[in-house]
Amino acid sequence: MKITPSMLNVYLVTDRLLAGERDELEIVRAALEAGVRVVQYREKQLTTRQQMEQAARIRRLVNEYRGRFLVNDRLDIALAVEADGVHLGQDDLPLHEARRILGPGPVIGVSVQNREEALEAQAGGADYLGVGALFSTPTKSEAPVVGLKGLQEIHRAVEIPLVAIGGINRGNALEVIAAGADGLAVVSAIVAAPDPGLAASQLVELARWAKEVRSGCTSRT
Repeated sequence: MKITPSMLNVYLVTDRLLAGERDELEIVRAALEAGVRVVQYREKQLTTRQQMEQAARIRRLVNEYRGRFLVNDRLDIALAVEADGVHLGQDDLPLHEARRILGPGPVIGVSVQNREEALEAQAGGADYLGVGALFSTPTKSEAPVVGLKGLQEIHRAVEIPLVAIGGINRGNALEVIAAGADGLAVVSAIVAAPDPGLAASQLVELARWAKEVRSGCTSRT
């Protein structure tokens, strides 16, 4: 099942550590209730069994809302829980190998930081691109900052949907969409918010409004 640009408006990336003492599943539920329709499970520290069990729980919840559930990096876990697809970084399994294993149906997103990486991923059959880090962010402090100018360059170069990630919040969401993003990928803006449901709802409305304003300038909304 593919992902449409409208489904990407707000794209939640999980983070167990940012969730703190709160139930990660309830944070995801609150975001889904608010209109989020794509959830990426990202976990680096738990064992493979623990990741698989948690991913399966989140996957079932996302299914209830007819959303799309993706797994960061771990193709084995994505297959085990029958996720809708995977998201790959530049140092992860190569796109062509992931497509060979998954086949034509599942979604594959690829992280890119510049025009060249974006064009290569599009040519390789990526379904969407994650562009970032757009701004400096503590969740990926080592990632180079792409900036709005870099996002605009990638937007002009490719035809597949773009999701911007890295330091995105209510304060900069409008300019991110205006620069060419089809969606806002967020971590702390929802996961660490005092009220994740409210934070997600506000971002969903901002993304919808910004894309309506931009609709005369692009055919991808």
